[in-house]
Amino acid sequence: MLIIGIILFGMLIGAVAQLVVGRSASGIDWTLAFVAGVAGSFLGGLLISLLAGDGLELRPSGIIGSLAGAIIVTAAYSAWKARSTRA
Repeated sequence: MLIIGIILFGMLIGAVAQLVVGRSASGIDWTLAFVAGVAGSFLGGLLISLLAGDGLELRPSGIIGSLAGAIIVTAAYSAWKARSTRA
């Protein structure tokens, strides 16, 4: 059940990151939402939770860090894809 929760949370955070970055002109790419959400959670959520002293619990610092990490991953992917299409 925890794995399903992590997947759904990752997809939600990834979708929000796409809306923030502005990549959702053609709709939400759910594969990118999943990858960015899960990777962003590990990248930002875990790091900020540990730095804030929250441990590995679901706290607002972890949710904000997850969103920040997902935004970074989504923006990096968008920049890489735009660069590869120009070349």
